[in-house]
Amino acid sequence: MATEQPIDKEIDTRGLNCPLPILKAKKALTDMLSGQLLKIVATDAGSVRDFQAFAKQTGNELVDQQTEGEEYIHVLRRR
Repeated sequence: MATEQPIDKEIDTRGLNCPLPILKAKKALTDMLSGQLLKIVATDAGSVRDFQAFAKQTGNELVDQQTEGEEYIHVLRRR
């Protein structure tokens, strides 16, 4: 992980396809404080592009994106 900060919340969206990972992330972010980190684990290849667009649209910072085998790991910082 590129981030040294501890993850505040993690959601598992394995097996879900667009737009569900984004919707689950959006819901998780509403319960979080500004600056907190949300880690999303997804298996949808489209989620890489989706989370880049989501970050731009919402102003939440996309801190990290990694691919580990079949899984795509995204880390967002709540704005």
